[in-house]
Amino acid sequence: MVRELLGDRYRYVSFDDMDVLDAAKSDPGLFFRDNRPPIILDEIQYAPELFSRIKLIVDQSPEKGRFVLTGSQTYHLMRGVTESLAGRIALLDMNGHSQREVYGPPQRGAYIPGTSDVDVAMPDGYDPWDIMWRGSMPELQDSSVGWDSFYRGYIRSYLERDVRDLINVRDERRFYRFLVVAASRTGQLFNASSVANEVEVDATMVKGWLSVLEASGIVRMLRPFWSNLGKRLTKTPKLYFMDTGLACHLTRWNSPEVLRRGAMAGHMSETFVVSEVLKSHMNGDGDAEDVYFYRDGRKCEIDLVIQGGRVIHPIEFKSSSNPTREAMASFGALGGLSDYEVGEGAVICQAERPHLIAENVKSVPVWAI
Repeated sequence: MVRELLGDRYRYVSFDDMDVLDAAKSDPGLFFRDNRPPIILDEIQYAPELFSRIKLIVDQSPEKGRFVLTGSQTYHLMRGVTESLAGRIALLDMNGHSQREVYGPPQRGAYIPGTSDVDVAMPDGYDPWDIMWRGSMPELQDSSVGWDSFYRGYIRSYLERDVRDLINVRDERRFYRFLVVAASRTGQLFNASSVANEVEVDATMVKGWLSVLEASGIVRMLRPFWSNLGKRLTKTPKLYFMDTGLACHLTRWNSPEVLRRGAMAGHMSETFVVSEVLKSHMNGDGDAEDVYFYRDGRKCEIDLVIQGGRVIHPIEFKSSSNPTREAMASFGALGGLSDYEVGEGAVICQAERPHLIAENVKSVPVWAI
């Protein structure tokens, strides 16, 4: 994608080429005399020796945007960035495709109820269960690419490349078992001890493995919304896979129809909606850290709460096409938070068009987020 956008103006170098990588690591100064910016450096995490040299070049000129750094291993890439290039770089996370990229609607801002709801017709051929099951990986947008073979290869390359580089996994089968158990818990509160018992490792190892999934962008941990900021960090988070196709493959839901009728239908559809909302914030002008869920001591729950300054927006998910006021029954719990104003809310569902359910709450079709 970067080469398509910038290839006519930027030189491209990939560190998958071992000769190029060896030259960069052995003499960074000579490497940049032969490869002057503007330049795209692909798989930059393999050449951490270049970060300090890039810092020097950047600091010598006020011109911005001369280096485009890409990497498939987020953890190693970010470690080099934070150590050498902090304050000198803009970051862009590349997720799987969002619905907006595949179907529209045209707006690209962060999804917030009331401000980015649009009245759009359902796209031709739209089937949320098929989209959920197929997943968001770019290659899988080509219907000729086999779903099962793609994900088997994806998981194998992930285990052999990213996981071995990040942690010392002595038993890959056990780590794979952890992946399966984590996928079976998507859309649920994450209990490390419970997962550890099922995988037959200790909870500390599970937490370490979870951090690898987070660093790889495979999962996102959603924090509960509390007025007390400390509680947001200490209370139990929810686990969400960012690609429902991968979660379906790991848990062996082998077709959209089996998924729709299966025991995980609710959790998987919730995961799908949450990942789409998160992508809208990560791709647009929002901050994914402003997206939470709500669960208080009375077990009153709201699927999503989006914070915009001192205004909070409640969101609920329903699989029906005509949700009633009962769907927003928990929204009133937010009225007791004196430090915040409750803004417009939404019930994301299978409705044909957005319409008001109550004052300040609208039903929103899942394809319109």
